[in-house]
Amino acid sequence: MRTRLGMLPALLLLAFAWRVPTATAAAEVHRFSIVLSSIPTELRAKSFNSLIDNINDNALIPRGLQGLETLKFTWMFDVETRYFVRQNLAVSAGVGRIRKSSSQEYLPGIGLSVKLSAHITSVPLHVGAAYYLAPYNQGDFQARAYVGAGFMSVVYNRASIQQEAQGIPFVPTFVQTGTNDAPGYYVEAGSHMFFASRYSILLSGIYRSTKVLNLIDEATGRPWLDAKGHPVNLDVGGLGFRMAVGIGF
Repeated sequence: MRTRLGMLPALLLLAFAWRVPTATAAAEVHRFSIVLSSIPTELRAKSFNSLIDNINDNALIPRGLQGLETLKFTWMFDVETRYFVRQNLAVSAGVGRIRKSSSQEYLPGIGLSVKLSAHITSVPLHVGAAYYLAPYNQGDFQARAYVGAGFMSVVYNRASIQQEAQGIPFVPTFVQTGTNDAPGYYVEAGSHMFFASRYSILLSGIYRSTKVLNLIDEATGRPWLDAKGHPVNLDVGGLGFRMAVGIGF
């Protein structure tokens, strides 16, 4: 009897251990996520930069003045929704912003100044899909390589060159701004890393083809032409590297 009573605590402990599940952590893969991205990217902007080069070569450098910097690199910030329709297929839609400028100020005398500046702004919209490869699992960590592609539309595009003069006769103050919209596409390849939390990390290389043809002068409504009479275009596409955080729901 005493032996049976001595076994009772052990039997109770065994029953308790059987009923309580073992606590194990695992990577959380949420079907729906909001993804916040920062993308250092090139700006090809060849046609618009040729306007800046023309000002530098003809008005600034021959006078010994420092030229205006061309716009070739910027940061794109983007927010998108990503939804897994299948375990290996996700669809996404999002909106971003591109903004870049350069300026130079010249002070020929007391109370005299000339400021030159160039600006580019653009709002890229995109919808696309990503195909995920087989996952790599290690404890509570999961990594999945993926490739993606989709359509883009760049809207609210504005490219401007501005001159502000103070106290200098015969040097005008002006601003010329071109605008238009355009379609495009993107492709990307990278890795999506999941952890034992609602947060995940995406790292990928991304290429965007978004060229705005035939900018329209905002002031006149006519095509913006360069010094040779060619239409001015605005290419806000290029190769970039996406660093993103996904928030799962």
